[in-house]
Amino acid sequence: MPDVRKGRCFCGVITFEFNAPPNWVAYCHCESCRRATSSPVTTYIGVPYSEFRYVSGSPKTYQSSPGVRRRFCGSCGSQMAFESDEYPGEIHLFAATFDDPEALAPRGHVHTGEQLSWFETADALPRFDRAGGGNKPTHFGPKRS
Repeated sequence: MPDVRKGRCFCGVITFEFNAPPNWVAYCHCESCRRATSSPVTTYIGVPYSEFRYVSGSPKTYQSSPGVRRRFCGSCGSQMAFESDEYPGEIHLFAATFDDPEALAPRGHVHTGEQLSWFETADALPRFDRAGGGNKPTHFGPKRS
């Protein structure tokens, strides 16, 4: 049985846990996620809904586009989760909300077609123009000059 992974918002009003291996862990470079998190990139962990639960508190919801729901803490404003009709049965959690984010290293980059030109990481992970299964990486490692 996998370890229980736990996390919380900044103020601690909302806590969550899941008890399964993540489906995936990836950096997202899309404009929507950049605007929602006020950062050049964010890191998501895809988790099966069946293994996830809020332990305390209930996040508020903002429907950012049709079929997309962004969950956040109504007290401190922390982004808590991304949910989309495009990914049924899965919730996407923010790595920075985990008690031990070090244990959930990213395995790739998605939406690199929208990546900011001035932001780059030096890892050798696969880079995908879009998200979703079946896509092939455009390359591995940093952008080519």
